[in-house]
Amino acid sequence: MTQPSAKQKAAKNDLHAIWMAEGRADAEKAMGTFDAKYSAKYLQAVTCLTKDRAGLLVFYDVPAEHWQHIRTTNPIESVFATARHCTIRRTGCLSFKTALTMVFKLVTAASTTWR
Repeated sequence: MTQPSAKQKAAKNDLHAIWMAEGRADAEKAMGTFDAKYSAKYLQAVTCLTKDRAGLLVFYDVPAEHWQHIRTTNPIESVFATARHCTIRRTGCLSFKTALTMVFKLVTAASTTWR
């Protein structure tokens, strides 16, 4: 959905209203608002978002105390950042097998700090 930069902030706020809603009913209402607001001009993007509405909103079936952890991807990203950092530095001497072994060892070492 390519928009002028002035309108991107409004679209971003409308998307945030969906995934940061207080509950499923609020999320469905926000999704309906997004659909009504953008479907005339950005039909393909809105269709892509709304075609799997039930799958997108299944998040709200999980107890609310878990929402913060589900919304946060940093634990996953931090593990792969470590692996990516090390593999980029050692590009010349890696075969697929040694790269796989090194990534496994890095992820194993990083997982020791997980709760």
